[in-house]
This record gives sequence, structure tokens and C-alpha cells, in this order.
Amino acid sequence: MSYEIAVVPGDGIGPEVVEAAMPVVETACEAAGVSFDATRYDWGSNRYLETGAMLPEDGLDELRGYDAIVLGAVGHPDVPDHVTLRGLRLKITKGFKQYVCARPTRLFEGVTSPLRGYGPGDVDFVVYRQNTEGEYADVGGREYRGFDDEVAVQSAVYTRTGTETIVRAAFEAAVEREKRLTSVTKSNAQAHGMVFWDDVVEDVREEYPDVAVERLLADAAAMDFVRRPDEFDVVVASNLFGDILTDLAAGIAGSVGLAPSTNVDPSGEYPSMFEPVHGSAFDIAGEGVANPIGTVRSWELLFEHLDEPAVARTLRRAVAEQLGDERAPRTPDLGGDAGTVDVASDVRARID
Repeated sequence: MSYEIAVVPGDGIGPEVVEAAMPVVETACEAAGVSFDATRYDWGSNRYLETGAMLPEDGLDELRGYDAIVLGAVGHPDVPDHVTLRGLRLKITKGFKQYVCARPTRLFEGVTSPLRGYGPGDVDFVVYRQNTEGEYADVGGREYRGFDDEVAVQSAVYTRTGTETIVRAAFEAAVEREKRLTSVTKSNAQAHGMVFWDDVVEDVREEYPDVAVERLLADAAAMDFVRRPDEFDVVVASNLFGDILTDLAAGIAGSVGLAPSTNVDPSGEYPSMFEPVHGSAFDIAGEGVANPIGTVRSWELLFEHLDEPAVARTLRRAVAEQLGDERAPRTPDLGGDAGTVDVASDVRARID
């Protein structure tokens, strides 16, 4: 089987990790009898600085025909963060109805958690984050700019379609895992949107009687991610809370450089997008020391989505073997001094 993949390396360390991961993925595909053609697009902050737009007007039309999309990173020190996020990533996730952002967290053998007492496999859960609305909805505005009575309004938006989609996806994942689901809200303070979220969870749970459901407020969830990360299995949360909690989860598992992410249209009408969680990391951009494993794992999730389990298994096994080998090269985020290409090449060699 052959696939057409759009690749947007993006900003900062994005191009570095994307290019380093590509030979790893190609080797895994060859081993499984799968092929793909990658078409690169130089969209991102540099394009914005030159033209005033992160991607061209027909960018979504250009991406529509691909089987999947890989995004490296978004963000630039000379461009406000809300411009870069809204101009590229959110434009794709909203334009292609990528409701479901799934971010797995796993403490690998060979990686040390900053939390005492946790070893390989003790931390293994996945956060399902609503990806197109909630606190990231572009609803609101500012008035009387520059005056003492300046006002800013930012409204969170929760639709039944969007909320049911992410909640049902999380329940489906819980059925396949350990049949435990934690719903994270702030319904004590947000009595409309978050209580609506709680109501949807209660409605959907009736379809999954074998799944045990826990409800946590976001502040309690943040504490419990640190206090008892081994007790979580599937977590479902709104856009903002899911975003914050998954960065915390990546830190618990040793490094944000290891964390992958999906942006999935469950209907299959549009292509889904896969990216590492770490962002553009301009403080180390150009130094060749960014961890490529989050990008490799994002490709693993991409091939799982495309129903190519052999490729996904090969990538997953090679990453686990590389991280579990105490003699293997490590990037600085994991306490080593190796470079991006060194680590990627070592992962690839384990496939060979």
C-alpha cells in the first residue's frame, strides 16, 4: 500500500526533527511492505514574516487530498504566539474538523521520571483533548484599546457535536484499554460550559456500562497527575485543560521531547494531522540537539490511524529498544550529549 503524506516542517526545531525522523519511518515502511510519498510545504512563521500569512489562501485545498499530514512545530520569537497558532495549526484542525487530539503518555524503560518511585510501565495513560472549540474558540474581542476602561472578552464554546465526539472517542479507547475513564472539568467555576460537558459525559457513559468513570476538577487533576499518575488510564478534557495536562504528563514521563500527538477527523472526510508535542523550541533551534523521538512516535500514531499496524509496531518497538539501551545515544533533554541525527540513526539501525 502506498500513501501520500503532506509534511509541514514548520518553525524552530520542527525541520530538524522532521528530517531526522524521515529515514527512520522510511525504513520501517520498507520492512512492512508499505510505501509513502512525502510532499513538503514551507509554511510557517518565516512565510508569515515574508508575506503576512502562515499558509496560502488555498492551503487547505492543497492539503485536502492527502492521506495524512505531519506537522513539525509552530512558533517564532518574532511573531506573537496567537498569530502563529491561529494562522497554521488551528486553521488546519478547525478547517478539517479534527475534533480528536489524543496524546499518549508512557514511562519507557531507560527513562527516569522526575517523580520518585515510578519505573517503566508504571505510567501509561492517554489524554483525549477536545481539539477545535472550548477555550480555543475564536469568539470574543477587545474594545477601547489603550484606554483605562479597555475590555477583553474571550468566550469558550462547547457544542454537543464536538463534546460528544471527543467523549465518545475517549470511552472507545477506555473499552480497549483498562475500562477506566477520568473526565476533567472546572464545573464548580464554569457553571454553563463545563456543567454541559459533565452532562454529555453522563449521557455517553450509558452506552459504555463497563467503563468506570471518575470526575476531577482541573486543579485536582494536575495535583493527581503528580501524586498518583499510575492510577490514570484514559483522561478526557476540554481544549485548554487537555493542553496543559499533557505537557505536565510529558514531564512526568521524562521529557516533552518524547511526546506524540494526533489531530483526528473521526469521520475520515478530511486528512488527520500528527505532530510532536514539544513545539518550536527556538532556544535550541539550529543546534542539532532536539529529541526526534516525539516525531517518530507521531509517525507511529499516523500509521495506526491509516490501519498499518505493522509499521506502527515496528516504530514502537525500535523506540522502546533504543530508550531501553543504556549505551544508546541520548539528547540533552534525557541527560545525554548526542545530537538529533545520532539518536534517529540509532533508532533506524534497530529496525535494520
